Amino acid sequence: MTTDQPRSRPSSQFDLFLSFTILALQGFGGVLAVVQREMVERKRWLTQEEFIEEWAVAQIMPGPNVVNLALMIGSRYYGLRGGLVALAGMLTVPLLVVLVLAVLHSHYAQHPGVAGALRGMAAVSAGMIAATGLKLASALGKHPLPMWLTGAIALLCVVFVVLLHLPLAYTLLILGSIGVTLTYRKLKGGQP
Repeated sequence: MTTDQPRSRPSSQFDLFLSFTILALQGFGGVLAVVQREMVERKRWLTQEEFIEEWAVAQIMPGPNVVNLALMIGSRYYGLRGGLVALAGMLTVPLLVVLVLAVLHSHYAQHPGVAGALRGMAAVSAGMIAATGLKLASALGKHPLPMWLTGAIALLCVVFVVLLHLPLAYTLLILGSIGVTLTYRKLKGGQP
């Protein structure tokens, strides 16, 4: 989001509920790409930098990342009530859809078309996550640390998760601590 675009906000708690319901219904195989596009690019409720900061906090909190993010965005605009409204929007209708799909899956799981469709959706989800990661990387240009260092931390994250199969908690603890410490030192006027 560029600085010359006007900032927006949900027009009401119903708008917040409806927005998160629609967002959740678009998020097959993961909602990150959809959340970023809707909240930053389309609705302009957050800047790219705010989204990345809130997403980082949502990831280190216990529970599903996108649920944490919905609570944070809702409470940003309408306090605790807004957080609960966003949470209800994120969970109510998708829960009903999942229950219906679970019943249908139990009856048709052995059909080859169903198995093929699920494999195809997994490939699309992986591509969406990779594309969102690349979009979010653009905000690293405004990070206090040099680009080569943020890139190295990001690359180490991939190595930890993909190659070393470290749990996300260890990856966040190790690389998050390094990133926070280096950024803190840089902001305090020291060298990273």
